[in-house]
Amino acid sequence: MYIGLISDTHGVFSDQFREFLEPVDVIWHAGDWGGGVEFTRQISDFKPVVGVHGNCDGQDIRFEYPAFQFWGCGGMSILMTHIGGYPGHYDFRAHALIDQYKPQVFVCGHSHILKVMRDTRYDMMTLNPGAAGVQGWHLVRTALRFRIDGGELSDMEVFQLPREGKRFY
Repeated sequence: MYIGLISDTHGVFSDQFREFLEPVDVIWHAGDWGGGVEFTRQISDFKPVVGVHGNCDGQDIRFEYPAFQFWGCGGMSILMTHIGGYPGHYDFRAHALIDQYKPQVFVCGHSHILKVMRDTRYDMMTLNPGAAGVQGWHLVRTALRFRIDGGELSDMEVFQLPREGKRFY
């Protein structure tokens, strides 16, 4: 399975991200879609999507996407939620989910900071694709794509796009 991972689009899905994600089989979206359910359909009409809602998403998106998802992909267990943290600094709700589900891959967004880290305590990979949108303090918009097959995560690629325009806080 070839996966594209984005988060924190805040209503922006630019052509450069669409081009980067063109070859993937599925897009995982780790929340803060923005732009309402019409915007989510721009992405789900482009590629199949597995996603969660974020803290900035309205009720329409919350009805479409849950607060967290746990599923299997390519022989690995995946846990996704929007506010997650990173090894040694997990949000208390994410920590409880990790303890309950014991995933091999933990996916989150929210921080607008790209992080790919191995958590040796939980024996899992932690993935945060950073922010694909323009709202927030980040200077570079980012996304990930990678493969999961036979219980292995491989071929990790980072997409970076300098952010232009006005910054929103």
